[in-house]
Amino acid sequence: MFMTLKKHMLAASVSVAALLPLSAAAQEATFVLGTNEVGIPSYNLLTAVNTNTVYSMIYDNLVAQDSDLSFHPYLAESWDEAPDGMSWTFHLKPGVKFHNGKALTSADIAKFIEMFRSTESSYMVDAIEKVETPDDLTVKFVMKHPDPNILYNLASSFMGIPDPDAVEALGDDYGITEAVGTGPFKLESFTLGQETVVVRNDDYAWGSPLSANKGPAKLERITFREIPEDSTAFLELKSGGVDGLLSIPTDYLKDISSDPALSVAPIPGQEVYYMPINVTKEPFTDIKVREAAAYAINQEEILQNVFSGYGAVANNFLISALPEAQIDPAVNISFNPDKANALLDEAGWVKGADGVREKDGKKLTVSLWTQNDSVFRRLTEVVQAQLKAVGFDPQIQTFDSSTIRDQYKSGEQQLAVRSYFWNNADIVDWFFGGDRLGYPNVSMFNDPKAEELRTKAMTGSKTGEERTANFKAYHEYVTSQFPYAPIYQPPQNMAYNKEHITMPETLHGTSITGVVMVDVEAKE
Repeated sequence: MFMTLKKHMLAASVSVAALLPLSAAAQEATFVLGTNEVGIPSYNLLTAVNTNTVYSMIYDNLVAQDSDLSFHPYLAESWDEAPDGMSWTFHLKPGVKFHNGKALTSADIAKFIEMFRSTESSYMVDAIEKVETPDDLTVKFVMKHPDPNILYNLASSFMGIPDPDAVEALGDDYGITEAVGTGPFKLESFTLGQETVVVRNDDYAWGSPLSANKGPAKLERITFREIPEDSTAFLELKSGGVDGLLSIPTDYLKDISSDPALSVAPIPGQEVYYMPINVTKEPFTDIKVREAAAYAINQEEILQNVFSGYGAVANNFLISALPEAQIDPAVNISFNPDKANALLDEAGWVKGADGVREKDGKKLTVSLWTQNDSVFRRLTEVVQAQLKAVGFDPQIQTFDSSTIRDQYKSGEQQLAVRSYFWNNADIVDWFFGGDRLGYPNVSMFNDPKAEELRTKAMTGSKTGEERTANFKAYHEYVTSQFPYAPIYQPPQNMAYNKEHITMPETLHGTSITGVVMVDVEAKE
């Protein structure tokens, strides 16, 4: 997930470092990773709880997902689903090789699936009972139960295909010193928290039909830098220090439009900003206090004043493009200060002369966690003011973007401002599942009814229609318990220097992936 979950989970900005003076034939570029992509500890798919753009450069998937959410061949040139949904058969492309020269076979897929069962994202393969390999190019998944979401899982950044033998051989060094996939780029170097350098896989000849280029990438080398501060990354782009920002904050869209050297490549939005509420920490053990905090958030004011009207408000946990986001309108959460004040009155919190509420001699002082890049800081200050307006006394605590996930694992947070990047309803499971308390379940939400609905949503659906209905019910109930407050849905844009690089006219993918990058070209 980032979340791309999880699921991309994943808000961050990515930029491509500017080209140094190059020869006319050189094909190099540098991108800066987005703020929600920084701090990745390795490129090991089997230990990842977050992924970044580079994963899709190194690893190919069995299937690829387009920007319209349709699925297309990739390492699998075709597939068949049994009429009852109890098996899926994938036919692999011949001639595919890992970066170390080993041929990809069905046995590698089978071994990877078994290894994946021990990962944080094991739910993606839980429905698979066993994997059969009738021949070297045929993989059959025999299912425990139908899983209408299996193609999405197989296309996710968490399920690119590594060489499982290399994973075993390298042990703890895998993903740091070496990462072996079949993707269009090979890992050359990785410096934690600073940059990743990949070089072209010259043997690549099995590109997705979503790419115009089916052979080796046009770029010979790409440097992906980590610049957690959005303003710094943007200045690098403006000055020519980088070639592109894979994710550009809305603050800078006007500046980009006025600069003839810069351009924007739009991608369907997959991000939601929200405020998790820790249901296990006083005063938020009281649902009335949680509800009041949620109703205190003025989404429209944030859209207009923080994000200059770009994007859309969020009224529940999912991006509005998903059918599972269309829950009962009465459950959706919108700004309602009168209701927030009334709920706090009912809960016994009385406003003092200073505007801060008190109960039993204790002020309504709460922690409000955020990360240290400029967009989050500014947004958190606005959220702080909105909470103060109804009588909370929020105290902002700022953490480094790359370490805040570890801080969440302590479970000490009360409120936070964060975002995720994912375009599937299973993100509700990821962030509110009772077995993931601390992180990714920052809300520490563990509700028996929610767990029943969660199980039905994740494993009780035979068709896509049933899955949508089950996830709507799960999403609706979670929202009704106020373990979070929705805030904002940003547009997703890549900004780049069009004097340095050429982007494909249409970006076929849910983000900037290897499918897109094989068509990117540096200008002479």
